[in-house]
Amino acid sequence: MRTNLDTNEPNSITHLPMLKFLDCSLRVSVIPLSAVTIWLTVTNQQDNTTYGKLEFSNLMGLKYMVYISAICGGYAFIAAISLWVRCLVKKAWLFFVTDQIVAYFMVTSAAAVLEILYLAYNGDKEITWSEACSSYGKFCNKMKLAFVFHALALFCFIVLAVISAYRAFSMFEPPSLPSKEVEEERA
Repeated sequence: MRTNLDTNEPNSITHLPMLKFLDCSLRVSVIPLSAVTIWLTVTNQQDNTTYGKLEFSNLMGLKYMVYISAICGGYAFIAAISLWVRCLVKKAWLFFVTDQIVAYFMVTSAAAVLEILYLAYNGDKEITWSEACSSYGKFCNKMKLAFVFHALALFCFIVLAVISAYRAFSMFEPPSLPSKEVEEERA
């Protein structure tokens, strides 16, 4: 393992101010993106005289996106604060694992909403589902906008996952190549 991590050397991972600034900025950016996603989704409803009222709670994928966005926003807030607590900054593996998990959950919720959007706009003629956006246009537009904000938060978390992976794995030296003497002994 590298031993220069706790020194004041400029190459030390804990002393990369631009990386720390980018990390914190992305985490802080996720908070309003998640809040807007939640607000747009929860307030999304439309009444149609022919088919009735459609709310976000009628679609499990939208409820799942709201739950994941709330978890994501809460985690981003806690992680942004903990970046400035010196004892937690040294726990690179903690950030690595949690960032990977949150990014994965965001991918799954984005996939669920994307499927709902696809079916709402195109339907599925093989099983006689007609498209719904001609009847619920306002609902579909708000759902599409919520998906865009969720996708932006997902992009932030993908970058955060790369940054946390860099921090976690750069603590170790790269594997050394075996010398020719060792290779000859093995042969």
